[in-house]
Amino acid sequence: QAHLAESGGGSVQAGGSLRLSCAVSGYKDLSYFLGWFRQAPGKGREGVASIYPFVGATYYADFAKGRFTISQDNDKNTLFLQMLDLKAEDTAIYYCAAFPSDTVTRDGFPRDLAFARWGQGTQVTVSS
Repeated sequence: QAHLAESGGGSVQAGGSLRLSCAVSGYKDLSYFLGWFRQAPGKGREGVASIYPFVGATYYADFAKGRFTISQDNDKNTLFLQMLDLKAEDTAIYYCAAFPSDTVTRDGFPRDLAFARWGQGTQVTVSS
């Protein structure tokens, strides 16, 4: 049964780091990308990073480049997001998602978030 479950959120001071994990089941075929999204209070959900598991291609939002790294374990059972040099503006609920590869645009995210399947989210709070 398809399922996504995030863990690893928490509270850190600016400049700190966190690693988020997402247990992935049911999305191991060629037809899905996996990704991380976030939603800050009062804002819409935005893409952070994505990966096409079977070729290892990765994509990052501009704000994530150089600070965040998306990866998977060898068995592709767990998706990670390593976040370094966190800033107050990174405060948000972070969601793991799976979305069909035929919905993905050049930036590596789905053209409509309605195509994605979501985990329950994990809170990341960065204090300045």
